[in-house]
Amino acid sequence: MIYIPACQFKTIGPEKKKYSMGISAMQALINGDVLIGTGEGKIHITEKETFKSFKTLQATGSITSLALRGEGHMIFIGTDRSHIYKVNYADWKMELINTCHNSPINDIAFPFGTSELFGTCSYQDIRIWHAPTGNELLRITEANKTCNSLCFTRDGKMIISGWDDGRIRAFYPETGREIFTINDAHNRGVTAVTVTNDCRRIISGGGEGMIRIWQINPKSRELLATMKEHKNAVVGIRINKSDTECVTASLDGTCIIWNLKRFARTQVLFENTLFQCVAYHPEEYHILTGGSDRKVAYWEAVNGTQIRELEASKSGTINGLDIDSAGNYFVTVSGDKLVKLWRYNEGDVFGIGIGHGSEVKKVKICPNTQHIVSVSADGSVFRWKFPKSTA
Repeated sequence: MIYIPACQFKTIGPEKKKYSMGISAMQALINGDVLIGTGEGKIHITEKETFKSFKTLQATGSITSLALRGEGHMIFIGTDRSHIYKVNYADWKMELINTCHNSPINDIAFPFGTSELFGTCSYQDIRIWHAPTGNELLRITEANKTCNSLCFTRDGKMIISGWDDGRIRAFYPETGREIFTINDAHNRGVTAVTVTNDCRRIISGGGEGMIRIWQINPKSRELLATMKEHKNAVVGIRINKSDTECVTASLDGTCIIWNLKRFARTQVLFENTLFQCVAYHPEEYHILTGGSDRKVAYWEAVNGTQIRELEASKSGTINGLDIDSAGNYFVTVSGDKLVKLWRYNEGDVFGIGIGHGSEVKKVKICPNTQHIVSVSADGSVFRWKFPKSTA
């Protein structure tokens, strides 16, 4: 403690038990006691003279901020794990009121036909969110592993996820309990995963460029085919409605259309770019791609001919795109931190969303075309209202 008028040191404390991992936040209470947050996630109330702790609570993660409401009857606590807690001073009980990812978010997925729920994945966890309230409903944790991709089966009975340890994991969406694991699915991590509309096959892509198709049996998983054409990591997989073909995008500058009956390549789309995202038009006559050249390209699905190209960003890679269910609009996100809504046929920007503080990684339009969800490298999730005139 320092006496300010004389700039004089007065006292130091506590004398014996120091605060583990340092003091990261402090607030003075109206009665003179001191509220202290530490690097190990503990909140202490200490006596003003001796700094001895007489009340303690434990939070998840290092304390980054403390805020008092009114005269200090309520305390809000922030941590480096993106948790916000509320503490009532009178009963000294802690309540978690908000949370989010604290690492870059790698993917978003909506269950089929459901706009009330969506899932996101990041380092160490998958989270299921209630869209209208923004509340976290479920968290699935895998320590020290990163989930790169996730999707829901069409019947809503499973969450399929791809991880950087090379495994595909399936979970129950209600409880988060693991259903099965496919070990060694890809030797450089699973970078993209999706499931067919009949919920019987998983299609996965890896960091080594392999495309693999897995049969889901009641008690086992069987590798049906391995397709090797890509020379670099697979970043996106989309399946058509009839489960007869799929398109895969890779960092090697190609998108390949595959026949899922013959397990063979039918078309290759070449471009001088590192593809980051791909999507089918709902009518499946066009394919949209985006990548490091900052452009969105329209391709004929039948013969792989490029028919149109739009400059979608001035400064950043196109990281994600999605088309609405009617095929009238599509949305793009990029390294310039902007979310852009486009008219599909006209090829012009209909609206721009500004708010992200870092590179935007992925974007999805909800099934009822009322909202857009975007996620970014700082772990934030934004929910945008779809313009009324277009919904």
